Amino acid sequence: MKKIILTFLSFFIALSTVNAQKGINFSRNYAAGGKMLMCVDSSAKNVFYASVFPNQPHTAFSFLPEVHNVSIQIYFRKTDSPQHYRYTILENNKPIAVNKSIDIAQLKDANAGDEELFRSTTFGIFPIKDKIITIITYDIQKPLDVYKTVFYGKPIPRAKIQGFSKRFKTDKGVDYSWITDPKDRTKLTFTEKDDELTIVKDKSDIDYLYHTSIKDKQTSKIVFESTAWKYGGIVEEHQLLPYINIDKSIFKKSGDYEIIIQPLIKWTGCMDCDISPKDIEKYITRHTLSITLDEENYTKKELLIYTLIVALSIGLAFLVILYFTKKRNKKILTEKEQQKNTAKLQLNSIRSQLNPHFLFNALSGIQNLMNKNEIDNANKYLSKFARLTRNVLDDKELISLSQEKTLLDDYLQMEQLRFGFKYEINCSENLDLDNIEIPSMLLQPFVENAVRHGISQKASHEKIIITFIKQANDLVLTVTDNGNGFDTEKKSNGLGLQLSNSRIALLNSIYKKNRFTLAMQSTTNGTKISLTLTDWL
Repeated sequence: MKKIILTFLSFFIALSTVNAQKGINFSRNYAAGGKMLMCVDSSAKNVFYASVFPNQPHTAFSFLPEVHNVSIQIYFRKTDSPQHYRYTILENNKPIAVNKSIDIAQLKDANAGDEELFRSTTFGIFPIKDKIITIITYDIQKPLDVYKTVFYGKPIPRAKIQGFSKRFKTDKGVDYSWITDPKDRTKLTFTEKDDELTIVKDKSDIDYLYHTSIKDKQTSKIVFESTAWKYGGIVEEHQLLPYINIDKSIFKKSGDYEIIIQPLIKWTGCMDCDISPKDIEKYITRHTLSITLDEENYTKKELLIYTLIVALSIGLAFLVILYFTKKRNKKILTEKEQQKNTAKLQLNSIRSQLNPHFLFNALSGIQNLMNKNEIDNANKYLSKFARLTRNVLDDKELISLSQEKTLLDDYLQMEQLRFGFKYEINCSENLDLDNIEIPSMLLQPFVENAVRHGISQKASHEKIIITFIKQANDLVLTVTDNGNGFDTEKKSNGLGLQLSNSRIALLNSIYKKNRFTLAMQSTTNGTKISLTLTDWL
């Protein structure tokens, strides 16, 4: 009894499963091509619908490998005339309805979702598993426009290559050399006389479905594609076999080429796709051609391409060399710039030390005048000092010779109030004082040294002469005094002279093309300081 119950339950579950598989989901419509829509089993996957083909513009193909039943409907717009339409239905190429007219009474209004109203009717529900349902429709007012919609429930057969032939020139025209029933790899040698390759495929009812391509296996580049098959050449069982002709010129070089024949189906363009690459490969035919060319000729285009490749390679090598050269030069320039900036910072540091040194000495002079109760001279000294201070504290790296002359004038006039000496500032007539620039306060420390350590020690006839002289492209600046002199070999303890020597050394590190040369001559009759700015003019 238990066995009977278990058997009954198993049968019931199996029947329920089958019914669930065959139950059509009418809530989901698939486009089937043209005016056709379809609904399929609710649990069906991999519904490849409405494939179209460039060589069959009025044919639509739906591949339904997992569908058991399909409901097919036809839709008409309000502007169509359904009474003019005729249809034929084939099952496995056998007619089950021939040249039927649309039953107008069966048309129902339907909404496509975009607010446009349609009228539709159904052709019925068809078992499709391992079958082919083909519906042919046309409008009697346009009888040449015949539309074919194919619902394919069988496994798509893998194409088989029946043979190859080479066409070659003869004295009488052309002839063919055949290879039939080839294996997975075929060796072909093309001579100068050969001009064409023919590939012959087995015959099927869906030849239009197959797309052929040839890939250069060395470059993975597709060198040939075709969706059109011709018929003839080889006859098998009283049927003309499909073939394609390929010009020999597609084979640019000797090597392996792969022939790929596959169904023109978008494997990823389906509902509920779960087909794997391995499953797709079952539908694809691959064959390797090992091509040998007796003469590998280069076209003008190829020669131009190779020339361009060589030129680009040379250009690229030049650019790489240029890049690294520029990078190295940039690094050198950066290092030099860093050195220059460091020198400038040090130069500013020296200037920042010179300015307080000068100001301290000037304030000391004011104090000295006030101690001697020379109030008028102290006021004059303070007035000159105020203008001079503004110029000294101005943070300019370069000033004109005219500005330098004014600064020295102010300083010497200020010191004249204390020491009563005479001075001259002489300039060459061919010097443009307003447009020639020199580092600011370049001479002031030497002039100050001449005042404080030269003529201030002498009783009378003190004199300072300053000159700006042009010698060829050099600018020569001199400070001469008739003081007691000093030992130029002895290291000076004066801060101003030490800082000036350091400043000149730094200026030489910045202005490498314009050397600053300092020369000092001193006797008991006076001192002459010469500062030459090489190629400054």
